[in-house]
Amino acid sequence: MDSRTAPAATSKALAEGAAGVAPWRFCVAPMMDWTYTHCRVFHRLLAPHARLYTEMVHAHAVVRGDRVRLLGFDPSEHPVALQLGGHEPAELAAAARTGVDYGYDEINLNVGCPSDRVQSGRFGACLMREPALVADCVAAMRAAVNVPVTVKCRIGVDDQDDYEDLHRFAQTVTGAGLEVLIVHARKAWLHGLSPKENREIPPLDHPRVYRLKQEFPRLTVVINGGIVDAESARTHLHQVDGVMLGRAAYHDPYVLARLEQALFGAPLPERETILHAMRSYIDAQLARGEALHHIARHVLGLYLGEPGARAFRRHLSEHMRAAKADFRTLEAALDCLREHARAA
Repeated sequence: MDSRTAPAATSKALAEGAAGVAPWRFCVAPMMDWTYTHCRVFHRLLAPHARLYTEMVHAHAVVRGDRVRLLGFDPSEHPVALQLGGHEPAELAAAARTGVDYGYDEINLNVGCPSDRVQSGRFGACLMREPALVADCVAAMRAAVNVPVTVKCRIGVDDQDDYEDLHRFAQTVTGAGLEVLIVHARKAWLHGLSPKENREIPPLDHPRVYRLKQEFPRLTVVINGGIVDAESARTHLHQVDGVMLGRAAYHDPYVLARLEQALFGAPLPERETILHAMRSYIDAQLARGEALHHIARHVLGLYLGEPGARAFRRHLSEHMRAAKADFRTLEAALDCLREHARAA
């Protein structure tokens, strides 16, 4: 297994700090090409109670591919869930077992991604048309592992978007023992819209997810889509069990610290403190041959809206790809931020 150097907060301390907290109250969404381990280590420092998710990994790749590269993660990330794509129950069960062997705290099945590649492989959002197959996948994974198996879906696909369709889907998968359903409150258009457009164009319908919770009171329902601040998160938590942030977490990562404060009463950390807490992780990764820009890209939005934020981003963007870039590059970006903040 891939062993990495953790930042100051350890997985044990995080687990103890989260004792008694509803596990899915606060989640950060799986996002392709974004929520890999460097991002998750950063997000964990901002939000000790958040449940973190990997970007989607196809079950076939887990079973046949480079597992260390695909599944390795830092101990500080716990609790962390592995999101799988696929539609074959036996293969998903095998991938789920491998994920648990690597230490993941949850296995999540992607039933929400609308990309062409996903559709051609018969997984992602198109599976909402096949609730019985999803139920078979859930049953197979639950039989294979001793951690929670969850599903992330949309409220509908294409013209199949009546509430009754979502109700039928939930009824079928809960019949297979599913206890946690994460619902992106937009339907997906499988043809005609790009994945990016599918995150923006179909209108949000939060009340539909609220209704689902009302009609399935024993099901843990987590809502995703359009949650950008603590106020909106609190509003949703009056209706459902948890909230999941997506794009807001990478455009404005400090929003995670604000939610941590609002939902759990944690002190609001200084941004610079968070940045310096990353140093041991960054140093260890650079010593392993990693390039700084693969890590630093995740902190570009840390000062969003603050005086000097543009100077911070500009300096980091211009210098983080240099051959000898290291933590001093981030310190220089901070110097630029302070200089421009004083001049403002």
